[in-house]
Amino acid sequence: MAKCAVCGKGIHFGNNVSHSNRKSSRIWGSNIRSVNCKVDGATKRLHVCTRCLRSGKVERA
Repeated sequence: MAKCAVCGKGIHFGNNVSHSNRKSSRIWGSNIRSVNCKVDGATKRLHVCTRCLRSGKVERA
């Protein structure tokens, strides 16, 4: 899975825990979007998490 180009957020690991307390591993994926951004005056396609998009850390092209 892609990582955020701004903050570095990626996948997270943990466990599914059933009612009987049996555990199996699982993965949480971050909400990563592929967007066109302005970088040094040029347009570039970056993988950015939605938290960075909403907070305005990236200027969309």
